[in-house]
Amino acid sequence: MIGPLRWLVWALQGVGIGVANVIPGVSGGTMALVFGIYEKLISLLSDAARAGVLLLRFDWKGVRRLMESIDWAFLLWLSLGVLVAPLLGAKLLPGLLESWPEQSRSLFFGLILGTLPIPWLRIRSKESRHIAVLIVAAISSFMVVGISPLETADPGLIKVFLAAALAICAMILPGVSGAYILLIIGMYAPIFEAIDARNMTVIAVFALGAGVGLASFAVFLKWLLERAHDVTMAALVGLMAGSLRSLWPWLAGDRSLMSPDTGSTFPLILALGLTGLLISGAMTWWEIRRKAA
Repeated sequence: MIGPLRWLVWALQGVGIGVANVIPGVSGGTMALVFGIYEKLISLLSDAARAGVLLLRFDWKGVRRLMESIDWAFLLWLSLGVLVAPLLGAKLLPGLLESWPEQSRSLFFGLILGTLPIPWLRIRSKESRHIAVLIVAAISSFMVVGISPLETADPGLIKVFLAAALAICAMILPGVSGAYILLIIGMYAPIFEAIDARNMTVIAVFALGAGVGLASFAVFLKWLLERAHDVTMAALVGLMAGSLRSLWPWLAGDRSLMSPDTGSTFPLILALGLTGLLISGAMTWWEIRRKAA
């Protein structure tokens, strides 16, 4: 693939990751896994975190060595896509989800369901233990996304820091939405109220917590992928599968699952789900053909 075309692909992947971060039940990690760049992205984030630690130690040689190993073109174009995503429609998604919740969730449900085989294909040696890990991870994710949100009034700065660290870790895990984690622990409204009010103290503490959480978790994930790649990938696929609960079109107010409503909107909801499945199924078919070739 020639340079400009590769850069365009990276930018479009960044757009996909940026858009995914605003969809409940979908995370940027999910899209990175589907695009086949998850390991590379985690490795890059881990190296950047290690460079920061070396910088604090004034180890200039170590910093230079790590900086030279980073694929800056990949990072630049991917980051550009993530930043451009809101301008290309990410801001419209919350409104669509609010106005047509069942229809939107059905489309996203089909899109994610059809791409589950893609990360599974990245497991080099599929064994029964990988299936067991996948099932456990799927059950855990299924239970987490079904938790009813809490409410928290006037949280302290320590809680803001910890919430940011937890949410950013969830954001790079496939199937776990960082925004939904904030919602579950009752921190979604306080954080965004602080942002709207330009409360720089809360914003700074939140940014610090997100930075520390991202750096620490990226290093940990890279360690897992290097030492137990197939088991880790199986767990990530399980997280994706379990999170489909949050995209089930018919959800009650307490996040419990309801049976399909076969009213007048049912044909459209079903058609959108099948459309998403058809699109993602085509992506999966192309990936299978590419790997076979």
